[in-house]
Amino acid sequence: MTVTESGTTRANPAVVPAPGPRKRRSWRSGTGEALWGYLLIAPTGLGLAVFYLWPVLQTAYFSFTEWGPFGGHEWIGLENYETLAGDEDVLRALGNTVLYTLVGLLGIPVAVVLAALLNRRGLRGVAVYRALFFLPVVTMPVAVAMVWRWMYNGDYGLLNQALSAVGVEGPHWIADPATALYALALVGIWSSIGYNLVIFLAGMQAIPRELYEAAEIDGAGAVAQFRTVTLPMLSPSIFFVSVVSVIGSLQLFDLVYVIGGSGQTARGNPAYPRIQTVVALFYEKAFVTNDRGYAAAIVMALLLLIVALTAVQFRLQKKWVHYA
Repeated sequence: MTVTESGTTRANPAVVPAPGPRKRRSWRSGTGEALWGYLLIAPTGLGLAVFYLWPVLQTAYFSFTEWGPFGGHEWIGLENYETLAGDEDVLRALGNTVLYTLVGLLGIPVAVVLAALLNRRGLRGVAVYRALFFLPVVTMPVAVAMVWRWMYNGDYGLLNQALSAVGVEGPHWIADPATALYALALVGIWSSIGYNLVIFLAGMQAIPRELYEAAEIDGAGAVAQFRTVTLPMLSPSIFFVSVVSVIGSLQLFDLVYVIGGSGQTARGNPAYPRIQTVVALFYEKAFVTNDRGYAAAIVMALLLLIVALTAVQFRLQKKWVHYA
């Protein structure tokens, strides 16, 4: 306390101690932490480099080469890509793949609606429904294809038997060029709907309940709440599922190989040119006709297509968020 000339007292200002010298981080300490970080990510990084990065680089190199019937290859430059641009088989397979991808995207709104139904309050047996929908995801793709191949059989298949019970003659689903690709797309939707359902359910459960209560106070019904609350808040999950679905559809092979056949088996199926995808064509060129250089060019073109479509999806997502 200090006394002023007028006789009043005044408190002394608080004395702030001077800051001490900063403790510098030792170079050895920082290097040790970085070293531990690199050691922890080394197994994953090594696995990615060996099993993903190196095969991609090797395939890119082989796409500029020509292979002989007994092995060995020589550098031919851009000849494979020049042939690729005018190959009718490649263009047809690319069209089949894109059409399959577009039809497969119809499974996304179906999964959203099913997730909204399973997310309702008071619904009993939700865990059982989730397990049933997710069961195709954990089933081997070859097993799924074998079951659906039997169901699609035009003579004694389960689908045609059910249609004949109501007086409808079913087609030869896989052998008919008009229905073969859409039959495969239906299998793809059925196989992936469980995975999409789990993603959408997780996204819906993260939506704050207060938003639904506010919409209900404003007089919004169940459909209006779904349109104005659920869909906008679920857009990140829908975007993720759409990207994964497009990438997975462009890489379709197992269903075509098991249901439609390949090599000598495929030649007996008149609808095989209608369901042959880019990866199926790659398999045929690489392991049936042993034209591995040209096959590498096909798969590299597919890789560029996947990267381009994914970039477009990210671009559209940013614009959608901006205008929303």
